[in-house]
Parts: sequence; C-alpha cells; structure tokens
Amino acid sequence: MIEPRNPELSVRRQCELLGLNRTTLYYTPGQERALNLELMRLIDVQYLKTPFYGYRRMTVCLCEQGYAVNPKRVRRLMHSVMGIQALYPKPHTTVANAEHRIYPYLLRSLAITHPNQVWSTDITYIPMQRGFMYLVAVIDWYSRYVVAWQLSNSLEGRFCLEALDQALSHGCPEIFNTDQGVQFTAKAFTGRLEGAGIRVSMDGRGRALDNIFIERFWRSLKYEDIYLRDYATVPDLEAGLQRYFAFYNHERPHQSLNYAVPGKVHQGIATLVC
Repeated sequence: MIEPRNPELSVRRQCELLGLNRTTLYYTPGQERALNLELMRLIDVQYLKTPFYGYRRMTVCLCEQGYAVNPKRVRRLMHSVMGIQALYPKPHTTVANAEHRIYPYLLRSLAITHPNQVWSTDITYIPMQRGFMYLVAVIDWYSRYVVAWQLSNSLEGRFCLEALDQALSHGCPEIFNTDQGVQFTAKAFTGRLEGAGIRVSMDGRGRALDNIFIERFWRSLKYEDIYLRDYATVPDLEAGLQRYFAFYNHERPHQSLNYAVPGKVHQGIATLVC
C-alpha cells in the first residue's frame, strides 16, 4: 500500500496514515536455510522449557528428535543468530568492551512497591514461517505493564534505543535494569538513561533470575501468540504484536497481580493485595 514515488505524500506521512511503524517498511526477516529455521524454532521452544540447557544439551535434544546436527551448528544458531545462552553461573570467558561500563545490580532485596519504580528490558528471538526477527520490550516490574517495544531484523543497538525513547515518552522510572548485552552497555544507551536522571542496574553475569519478570513475559507471548499464529510476513507480525500487547496490557488478568490487569495496576486503578 506504500507508494515510495508518490509526489504528494511522503513515505513518512503514508506510514502515519496507515498506522505503520516507518522502520517496519524497510524490515526483511533474518535469512537462514530452511533446516536452520526449523532447528531454531525447536531450540526456541525447548529454551523456554529449559533455559539452563547449553548448546551441548540442546544438541542432544535435537538429535533425539531425529535431526543429525553437531554441537558446532547448534552453538552458532544459539549464540550468534538467536542471541541466547544457557542461564547458569559460569566462568568469565569473554572480555568486555573497554568502552562499555558495567553497572552494579541494584534490585537485590529491593521491595518493589509502585509503578515506574523499576523498568527492565530484554531482547528475544521471534520465529516466522520463512525467517525470524528480534523483539525488544520494556516492562514495568510492579505492574508487569509493557511500556514499549520494537522489532528488528538484526541485533544492532538502534532498535533498542528506539524502544527506550518510546518508553521514556510515557514516563520515567527510578531504576532501569538490563542484562550485560552490548546493546544495553553501549554508551548511547546508558548515556540516555543517565541523562534522564535514571539509575542504571545490570544483571550479574550468569544470573538467571535477575531479570525474571521479562523472561516470564517472553514465555507468555510465545505460547499465547507467536507459536499459535505462525506469522508469515513482518507487517503481519507487527500487527499481531500490536494486538497482543493491547490484550496483555488492558484485558488479560495476570496471575502474579492477583488477576488484576497490568494496565489498571500501572495506572493506579487497581491495587495489589499482598
């Protein structure tokens, strides 16, 4: 429906009229061979069940399902393409970028008592029929409300900054928690937070539970929407995510909120009873 050469309407204006995120116009799903796409879909499902599985155990699982794969391939798909690794304490085997500061974890033993006290963010792999995308989301810890999200076909940090800007346009948390991924340790990202007067918190290396709320959210999203819909195109995926996030935020009772709706808790309409 977009006409790039339209003399009267710019591409930006056409996207606004259609309610389409302009950057989505240029997205193409990540490309891999058909077998690798199938393997990644299986890895993603298994990872949600057993996030402590490394590539060796994941290789065993795939072989038991009849796939003749070696650990080298599974390791590449998990680490380089999907951006995931086993959630368990492990030795420091990589050297951090000297330009990227690692911040302390500020949430240990912290009582979460109100909306906009703590936000956190994470990236997950989204399987599609003929490719894959990456999704970043910002979630409020108290209300489990999804404040902002963005899609990308690469793990470059730009879409994380876009999600951050989108989130900050709705409010400002006291603490913002991330993992130690290069997208979040980059000076552009942490500088944006510090410039807004927000304290930066980062998960400890190999700490599986430091960002547990958003990890649980990924599981809900995939089992309640992504795996059921099996999206074929990026516009379909984005439209589906818009529907799901609206449902999740404003209609879906949340078990950990005593079955209140995240949006009402975030707005202070519903009160949690501990």
